Amino acid sequence: MYATGADVKRITVIGSGLMGAGIVQVAAQSGYNVTMVDLSPDSLSKGQNIITSSLRRIAKKKFGEDAAAAKSFIDDVHSRIHTSTDSTQSASESQLVIEAIVEHLKAKQDLFRALDNASPKNTILASNTSSLPIEDIAKSVSEERRSKIAGLHFFNPVPQMKLVEIIRIPETSEEVYQTLFNVTKKMGKSPVACKDTPGFIVNRLLVPYMMESLRLVERGDATKEDVDTAMKLGAGYPMGPFELMDYVGLDTVKFITDGWYANGKGIKGDKLVGPSQLLNKLVAEQSLGRKSGKGFYSYEGVGADKKSK
Repeated sequence: MYATGADVKRITVIGSGLMGAGIVQVAAQSGYNVTMVDLSPDSLSKGQNIITSSLRRIAKKKFGEDAAAAKSFIDDVHSRIHTSTDSTQSASESQLVIEAIVEHLKAKQDLFRALDNASPKNTILASNTSSLPIEDIAKSVSEERRSKIAGLHFFNPVPQMKLVEIIRIPETSEEVYQTLFNVTKKMGKSPVACKDTPGFIVNRLLVPYMMESLRLVERGDATKEDVDTAMKLGAGYPMGPFELMDYVGLDTVKFITDGWYANGKGIKGDKLVGPSQLLNKLVAEQSLGRKSGKGFYSYEGVGADKKSK
């Protein structure tokens, strides 16, 4: 069994979007051989481009105008990154598999079932989910594998954000937890442990906070602009709750709260995550935040930093 991060030699990351590509990058930067898996070569190419752009920014800060040193750094990281469209083949050669696909329970269960069948008996299977119960995902694997199932929740943008939540289900072994702790430490992250509760630590606190900000505005107690200003200047937050929801995506916020309100263990039916008419209206209009160009605020372009009322 694996007792230290050094015992993990190869990591497979399934999903090449922002989160998956970010996990691949930090793993490769830390010396791990990583295989990035997605359904198509086009998706993998986009993931590679995400990684290259991020590495160029890092190299610029590290090496300034030294183009040769920057190129050597980028090439070195890329030399440890491999790509594949075959998740089961990649998993069969890895000691750790991290899933970072769409937030859809059946899709994750189907993937974990296939990974369980294809992976060596000691391979750890981890999910980067931010909202789905790890225990529900683990239902798709054999009883023998469940001691090697955990959540490994990175935060966006992965190369910059230091926190990783390690989520344990009752069956997760201490040895597996320690392996994940050491792997993430080697990646330069600060891991914290949490049981398999809805939202884990950060989102369990953050989502009700965002929903209460919506209710403040819905009741007419304050404007969204004043709420954002108050939380930035009064609480020292880098973004106010409405700016944050636009950054996260309003559809994502609604997906999480709807799921918790309907089925969340220990939070089902709780008014803390009850429906918001304002949020529902904006999502129905496809005003989803920065990614759509408009949410609580209007943006000059999709993904732009500037906003207007």
